[in-house]
Amino acid sequence: MELFEKTLDSKNIFDGRVLHIVLDEVELPDGKKSKREVVNHPGGVAVAALDDSNNVLFVKQFRYPYKEVVLELPAGKLEKGSSPLENGKRELLEETGVIGYSYISLGQIYPSPGYTSEIIHLYACKIKSQNQQALDEGEFLNVEKIPLSKAVEMVLNNQIPDAKTQIAVLKTDALLRSGKI
Repeated sequence: MELFEKTLDSKNIFDGRVLHIVLDEVELPDGKKSKREVVNHPGGVAVAALDDSNNVLFVKQFRYPYKEVVLELPAGKLEKGSSPLENGKRELLEETGVIGYSYISLGQIYPSPGYTSEIIHLYACKIKSQNQQALDEGEFLNVEKIPLSKAVEMVLNNQIPDAKTQIAVLKTDALLRSGKI
């Protein structure tokens, strides 16, 4: 059986600043019809920045959907006209004031493939220099430096619930252990 759903009709439900929601009618592999609600998102990027002692820079910020402060890697949405790596460098500088070097791709993740088109690009880098934060208007966060080994422990103990951060921390640790970073 071919695993494919043909789009028969698509209706815009919501057009926001970041999210665009559509309701699609699809034909399933067995010929039946169904509905798909899709949240279209421009995508994102996150960066695990390591200093010479293998400490990782994190940001803490209030995340409204969860009504709590979340510990996560510096990250942001992709901007048109820039590559994911350029976006990652920009977000790292804006949120932490850090300029990185020796960037390595940690791949891409699909945060929730059942309903969103978002793809998050993950990177790791070494810290070259520290400058001042240049936060966007309305952006409030604190920067924290955590040893990578402690961050791995925090992921394994469910102290870091953010998916992109969990994956990037574990991949960074694996690549560092194998000598690829």
